[in-house]
Amino acid sequence: MRILLPVAALSLALSLACSARAQSTGLPDIGSSAGEVIDPGMEARYGAYTLYELRRMGLVLDDPLIDGWLQSMGYRLAAASDTPRQSFTFFMMRDRQINAFATLGGYIGMNAGLVVTAETEDEVAGVMAHEIAHVSQRHVLRGVERAQKDQVPILLAMLGAIALSQSQGGGARASGGGSQAGDATAAAITGAAALMQQRQINYTRSNESEADRVGIQTLARAGYAPGGMADFFERMQRASRGNSGGYQLPEYLRSHPVTTTRISETRQRAEQLAAQPERGSIRAPAATSLLLPGEFSLGSAELRGGSDAFPWARERLRVFSADNAAAALREYRALANAPGAEVSDAQRYGLALAQMRGGYPAEAEATLADLLRRHPGQLWLELAQAEAAAIGGRHAVSRERFEALVTRHPDNRAVRLAYADALGKQATPEAGRRAQAVLRPLLASGGDDPVFQRSFARASELAGDLIRAGEAYAETAYLNGRAVDALNQLDALKRRDDLDYYQRARIEARMAAITPVVLEMERQGIRPEQQRPDRQ
Repeated sequence: MRILLPVAALSLALSLACSARAQSTGLPDIGSSAGEVIDPGMEARYGAYTLYELRRMGLVLDDPLIDGWLQSMGYRLAAASDTPRQSFTFFMMRDRQINAFATLGGYIGMNAGLVVTAETEDEVAGVMAHEIAHVSQRHVLRGVERAQKDQVPILLAMLGAIALSQSQGGGARASGGGSQAGDATAAAITGAAALMQQRQINYTRSNESEADRVGIQTLARAGYAPGGMADFFERMQRASRGNSGGYQLPEYLRSHPVTTTRISETRQRAEQLAAQPERGSIRAPAATSLLLPGEFSLGSAELRGGSDAFPWARERLRVFSADNAAAALREYRALANAPGAEVSDAQRYGLALAQMRGGYPAEAEATLADLLRRHPGQLWLELAQAEAAAIGGRHAVSRERFEALVTRHPDNRAVRLAYADALGKQATPEAGRRAQAVLRPLLASGGDDPVFQRSFARASELAGDLIRAGEAYAETAYLNGRAVDALNQLDALKRRDDLDYYQRARIEARMAAITPVVLEMERQGIRPEQQRPDRQ
C-alpha cells in the first residue's frame, strides 16, 4: 500500500513499496499488463484481507458515526470519479500521523490525524479525491505488477508499507492480543518494509502528478471547493517550515517536501475549475454507480461544499484518537487556553465526549444539554446525551432517549449500534432481547461489520441465544484479522449436540468459506494469530 502524506503523497502503498521507474505520460499505459496481474475478485479479497489485518494490529478506528460521515464523503467523490462503477471501501485509521493510502480493490484508509489537522471538509475531500484517482488510474495494479517481479508477496508488501508508515510516525498500537515482537509475521513485514524504504528513493513522481490532476477534477465534479486540495498542500508546506501544528511531522515530509510548483499547479487548476459554470453538480463520465448511497444521485445540483457533520466528526476523532481520556481532556484544556482561542460548539462536544470517556458523565450531560439548546435536533449531540445517561447509570432516561432516536431515525446504523451497546452494558436477558430487536434490521447489511457482529453477539448471549452468539463472536474474530481463531470457535460450536440441521449447515458453510482465506494468508507469509474471542 502507499502511504500518502498529502505533501508529497506517495502513490499508494504498493507503489511506495515497489515502483522503481518513473512514468513519462500522465495517462494510463494502454499496453500495460497491470490489469492482467490479478483478477478483480482476488483484488477485492486482498483488499479485504488487508483491512482485517490492520484491525488485528489495532490500527483501525471503527466508529459508526465517523464511518457514516466518511462513507458519505467517499461515495460522493467516487460517484463523480472517472470510475463510478468501481467498488470502494473507506475506513479510518486511529493514528495521529497525517497519512492516507489506497490499496487493492478500492480500499482507501485515512488517518485520524489528517482530519484533525484539516480546517474544512473540502481539504479532507481533496486528499480523498487524490486517493480515488490512484485507484481509477490503476496505479495500485502497476505497483502489484512490480511487486510480483520482485517476488514480494502482495499482502506482505501492503502490510509492510503500512507498518513502515506507522513506525515512522511514532509506532503502531498493538491490539489487545499482545506484542508482535518475535512473531514470524512481524519479522516478514519488517523485511518487506526494508525493501520498500530502499525503493522509496526511486518513487514514481508522475503518479502523484496524475492523481493531483484527476483528483481535483473529481473534487470539483462532486461539488467540493476545488481549492481544498491546494489549501491542504499549503498547510503541509507550512508544517515543513516549522512543526508547530500540534501533530507529528510526517517522516516523508523531511526528504520530499511539497514543492512550490506542485502547489501553484494545483491552485491554478482549482481556479480554472471554480470558474466553470457546471461546477457543483455531481456528473460522472460513466453510468450511475450502483454502490452510491440513496441520498446521493448523479447530476444532483444540491451537493455543494462540505457537510455540516465535519466539525463534529473532527472533534470526535480528536477524542477517539487520543491515547486515553485524560490525554483528550488535556488537549481540550490546551485548546481553550491558547492565546486568542475561542472554543467552538464542536470543541465543546469533543470535551463532553472526553468527559464521558473519563468517567464524568454528569458534566458531559450538562455540556450537551447546553449545546442542544443552540443546536436542537442535532443527531451527534442527542446520541451523545443518550450515551452519557447510560454511562451515568440512568438507564431509564437513556432508554427513553434512545427509543425516541430509533423512532425518528429508524434507518440510522449509528443510533441502533449505540443503543445496543448501552443495553449490552445492562447485562440482563430483557436488555439482550431488546438489543437483538434493535439490531435485527441491520442483519442483512452487517456481514462485514465488526461493530455490528460484536454487538449482536453480546445481545444474543444475554438473551440466551448461544448458537447465534457463538456465530457472531466467530465472525467478529474473522473481521478483526483472526481467521484461525474464528475457525476454532466455529469448530467448537459445530461439536455442540443441540444444533439443528440448519444451524450445523450454516456453521459448516462458514468454515468452508474461511479455510481458503487462512491458507492464502499463510501462502502470502502472514500467519493469523489465535486470540481469545472479542467480547468487549
